[in-house]
Amino acid sequence: MSDIPAPSSPGRVRNARPKIERAALKLFVDEGIDAATTREIASIAGVSEGALYRHYKGKDELALALFMATHNRLGEMLQAALTQDGSLAQRVERAVTAYCALADEDWLLFSFHLVSLNKFLPHDVRRKDDPVSILEQMIGAMMESGEIPQGDPALTTAMCLGVVMQAGQNKVYNRLPGPFSAHAPTFTRTILAILHQK
Repeated sequence: MSDIPAPSSPGRVRNARPKIERAALKLFVDEGIDAATTREIASIAGVSEGALYRHYKGKDELALALFMATHNRLGEMLQAALTQDGSLAQRVERAVTAYCALADEDWLLFSFHLVSLNKFLPHDVRRKDDPVSILEQMIGAMMESGEIPQGDPALTTAMCLGVVMQAGQNKVYNRLPGPFSAHAPTFTRTILAILHQK
């Protein structure tokens, strides 16, 4: 997605959807979903409110669509990274590298996903293909095969995700400088230490 467009006169605008989504992301991250209004989103996007409603029923549907786009992509990315051949260290490094690259590719969208987890995850039906379930299943399988020490797969998954997600939260609030990918080696080492703990 491109940067937020400069406001233009409302009305029929070509390619309104990406403009609406970028404006919404900026407002959702800066002000919160509850505080943002469809009027503000449309104004920043340079479109009419009607244009927004032609694509989405309202800001809640828009927010959920933006969240799930990243959430589902993370699930696909984890599945691909962790099922390829290689040592545990290589698989973890692939997953962390892909996660950080996705974050750096569109930090605004990624920031929105991070700050919205508490709002949307409680309403997400537990699925085999969501990022947390994918990781939990794989960690459980590694424990069963003896590749890593036995333990609670859910707790270990939470600890591993916490390494990158808490760092991401700190970056959202300007407490972690530079591109997220610059920290990938540290994330990888920390996650491997968690997986190997007894």
